[in-house]
Amino acid sequence: MQDADRWLKRFTPASSPATGRTPGTAALTPLTRIRSRVVCLPHAGGAAPAYQPWARHLPADTELLAVQYPGRQERLGEPCADTLGELADAVAAALAALPVLPTVVFGHSMGSLVAYETVLRLARHAPQALPVRLFVSGAPAPAHDRTNLPAPDDASLLAYVRNQGAAQPEVYDIPELRELLMPSLRGDFALLARYRPARPPARVPVPVTALGGDSDAGCPPESLATWADATTADFASRVFPGGHFYLQGREDTLAGLVTTALRAAAAR
Repeated sequence: MQDADRWLKRFTPASSPATGRTPGTAALTPLTRIRSRVVCLPHAGGAAPAYQPWARHLPADTELLAVQYPGRQERLGEPCADTLGELADAVAAALAALPVLPTVVFGHSMGSLVAYETVLRLARHAPQALPVRLFVSGAPAPAHDRTNLPAPDDASLLAYVRNQGAAQPEVYDIPELRELLMPSLRGDFALLARYRPARPPARVPVPVTALGGDSDAGCPPESLATWADATTADFASRVFPGGHFYLQGREDTLAGLVTTALRAAAAR
């Protein structure tokens, strides 16, 4: 469980039987009355707490875990991953080490690709840990052309982040914070540029739901349909008003979607 503690952060709401405290984190020790799990993967340059607001919208018997990539926050001293596959290997190993529960995996932007590669690895090496559904958000399927990535210089990366409507882009205007944040932003976009999915792309053996914003230039609504070819199971999609970060302020809606998926799987 030691590696799981490094890679996964658990967020609990005030009503959680785990802690009974305000939304925060808890160690990955066994929780009583937990019957299902939601695992979330953040965007490029992002960190696990991006999903903390979801905790208050999930049922008390659903565990919320978010992946913490190296090179940020408490993992600031660790180098960023060199490849997206390296991230997926580590996340899959961490998930495989957890007690088996009905699970939904949700990834946004870069997190969608890491989630997809993680599920492929679970299918090969730990099928008992496969999720009941994979949610991908703000990203076309792996086979889709990714020529819209920014140039690797800092000015281009920052302009790209601001144009996407990321939360609190002003933090990059503070020199001390920018110095802490830029290495993970550079590292994440570098591994995206190096990412080469299998040809033909492998299909995950679980249902997929693709989500996006109707004004996301990097992932236009029609590109969500490309995920239909990335699964051997059923496929669904949904478009929301908004841009790349359409999910900000919609934590209750998204938590409702993943909860519905867990309940549907339990009813089968």
